Amino acid sequence: MDDVSTMAAPVVLGNPIMAVAIPGGCKDLGSSRKAPYYKMDNVNDYLEPKRTVFVTVGTTSFDSLVRTVDYDKVKKALSKKGYTHLAIQMGRGSYIPKKSSGEDGSLAVDYFTFSPGIADYLRSASLIISHAGSGSIFETLRMAKPLIVVVNEDLMDNHQSELAEELAERKHLFVARPQTLCEVIESLDLDIIVPYEPGDANPVAKLINKHLGFSAD
Repeated sequence: MDDVSTMAAPVVLGNPIMAVAIPGGCKDLGSSRKAPYYKMDNVNDYLEPKRTVFVTVGTTSFDSLVRTVDYDKVKKALSKKGYTHLAIQMGRGSYIPKKSSGEDGSLAVDYFTFSPGIADYLRSASLIISHAGSGSIFETLRMAKPLIVVVNEDLMDNHQSELAEELAERKHLFVARPQTLCEVIESLDLDIIVPYEPGDANPVAKLINKHLGFSAD
């Protein structure tokens, strides 16, 4: 009889996240599905692939962005660019995107509402698609991550869009609206990005001067 004390212990491998795609096209809002607060078992397990796209809306509700990245044509555009995983932080929104394991070669998709580890998702992502909040924008730029800022046109006083437009003019990021996001992804050229220098207050100063009516020079 074998000495059990010398037998090698079995190695248990962590199971990858498995999800079932919900049938239905872009019109399926999935009202019967509930979004988890922090369902992903391990952020590092999910984001270890090199080509992950992370979508974040911060603490806001931005259903038009979440719905747009859930469209098949947008996910196909991301796949054509070489991205393999899509992680969506949907905030307080009510639209629930469709999950996918990606086993059929399509984009693997998962989502959650909030997480204490948003910075980990930002660091691990290959591309970030974000709302126009200045905190999210500058945190992403400081990490030197490719960034597409999507402007929420439903906001009445959308000064954040002007900041995004100014930074896009300086080629620090790309800017889109929900209805133009797919085209921006299809034409995405990361080689033209100019690294943002932390401490550069010129974009913010220019925006303040514009609101105060001062010269832009």
